[in-house]
Amino acid sequence: MSGFNIHRAYSIARKEVMHILRDPFTLAIALGLPVLLVTFFGYAIDFEVREINLAVSDRDKGPSARRLKEIFLSSGYFHLVDPVPGLGPVAMLDSGRAAAALFIEPGFSKKIQGGSREEAQFVMDGSDNSKAAAVMGYLPGVQQAAQAKLTGAPVREFLSAETRFLYNPELNSRWFTVPGLAAIIIGLLAILLTALTVAREWENGSMELLLSTPVRPLEIIIGKLAPYGVLVLAGVFFVYLVSRVVFGVPFEGSHFLYLAACLLFVTAALSQGLLISVLTRQQQVAMQFSMMSGLLPSMLLSGFIFPVESMPKFFQYLTMLLPPRWFMAAARGITLKGANLQELALPFLALGLLSFGMLALAIKKFKTDLE
Repeated sequence: MSGFNIHRAYSIARKEVMHILRDPFTLAIALGLPVLLVTFFGYAIDFEVREINLAVSDRDKGPSARRLKEIFLSSGYFHLVDPVPGLGPVAMLDSGRAAAALFIEPGFSKKIQGGSREEAQFVMDGSDNSKAAAVMGYLPGVQQAAQAKLTGAPVREFLSAETRFLYNPELNSRWFTVPGLAAIIIGLLAILLTALTVAREWENGSMELLLSTPVRPLEIIIGKLAPYGVLVLAGVFFVYLVSRVVFGVPFEGSHFLYLAACLLFVTAALSQGLLISVLTRQQQVAMQFSMMSGLLPSMLLSGFIFPVESMPKFFQYLTMLLPPRWFMAAARGITLKGANLQELALPFLALGLLSFGMLALAIKKFKTDLE
């Protein structure tokens, strides 16, 4: 058998393109599903905590008590729930009707108007620690507003600090979630498309027929992966349009650098899909392995939801083996910060090594499997 021949690889790629064009379902999955999922989850996933149901026990009924309730509601974070006959604030917390409760004792207004120090108790449901932490972050602002409006005395500041949020001045959570969400969906799609397509070839017996021709395994791999690589990159383009037009996510960096990161990441994902197909040879099993290895690690260990720096050391080192972790860092850095190649040297180096390693492993296993 002669050496690698680009024309044979091109012939296989052309045959794969014809299969794709004759299969509207694959085209819809590759081009439509990423846009649909990014749009749906981009609206659904929001790390900002608002409309917190607040139950109030006002045993004072005075003007300062009413003003305190108005301060909580005017902050935009709390929603006053109507009292339920027979249920106190604590019982409403237990039943889930309220997520927080405010207790105002008798004599509150009288003491405030008399210049005395008085307290109101705020109780928060701590079963959801992420929500509780966000709400506790809102309370200092509410407390300062209450002190100024109830007593008329401004808050004394011995040190004035002005806070600025770089790269996301409005703290818009969608600017943070959409690039990460796109990375997860694109990576999972690339794994699924390759794993299912090549596994179908094994199931139908067409792979053995192809191997009986004078075609080298590397030519088969390139011919199989190239069309799906182009298809996934087209999905990346549509996701990019949705993120810019629908969600208004800024793009501060280089489009060429972003494309290079996408190429490395897609190469790793396609190679992973090829490896799964060679190991399983069955579409149903390939889909299960693709979901397990492509979705859960990307969601939980890539830094999309939980910061990698907050994980135990073992998992921090484990995430270094996951391409989504590095692509997410590169995508967010390019999109929001306008980072250059020097600043993203580590993510790009890791993506390059992981992409090369995943492709080499897939090729080796494919050759060994044939022999």
